[in-house]
Amino acid sequence: MHQVCHSPNQNHLLAALPDPEFAALSPHLELFPLPLGEMLYEPGRQLHHAYFPTSAVVSLHYVTESGAAVETAGVGNEGMVGVTLFMGGDPTPSSAVVQIAGHAYRLERRRLKQAFDGPGLFQRLLLRYTQALITQLAQTAACNRHHCVEQQLSRWLLLTLDRAPARELVMTQELVAGMLGVRRESVTAAAGKLQQLGYIRYRRGHITVLDREGLATRACECYHAVKTELARLLCDVQYRQEGLTGR
Repeated sequence: MHQVCHSPNQNHLLAALPDPEFAALSPHLELFPLPLGEMLYEPGRQLHHAYFPTSAVVSLHYVTESGAAVETAGVGNEGMVGVTLFMGGDPTPSSAVVQIAGHAYRLERRRLKQAFDGPGLFQRLLLRYTQALITQLAQTAACNRHHCVEQQLSRWLLLTLDRAPARELVMTQELVAGMLGVRRESVTAAAGKLQQLGYIRYRRGHITVLDREGLATRACECYHAVKTELARLLCDVQYRQEGLTGR
């Protein structure tokens, strides 16, 4: 049986820490499995840990009083879940749910705050990532308001694929519709068109991207805006693990 090797270096923020800072933080990092559908935090609840995904992808949702939810951003190995722990906004009206199963390294809130308040690079890294996350939130709002479902779906698939370790996503159309905040029939029509073009294959809750470049031609500018902002903010980061850069 193939054994998966886990390392904090698989998360870009942790991999960007200088050796002395990482050595001080690493004893407090706990490898944590994230099964599909796991709720990392709920609206109004206090957060106890920050999560640094390595292979999992987490979906951040805004939840209304009626219980309706829509995805506002996604987090994979490029970032962390729990920015409110150092931004002073805990608790929040949002939730975080595991979208693609995998692993993350979690850090207890007190340890996170200690490292954030320290003299090293950690604070600058987390603040820059937070700025990139704010860009993603704003871009998602603009995309959901002004772009068609086919463009939204293409953008969402590309961003998810950037964070996922495989080309195939285990995702029903109903779940995707919930993420985008649109009707299931709209996702069915958009996915059908992308499949006819040969860009994706959808069957029994599995979406496989066959032609990434083709899919990118159907996405709006929001995908590139999110990617460009993250790359710009972390362009001067030096990684301990050679070859680890944003995909």
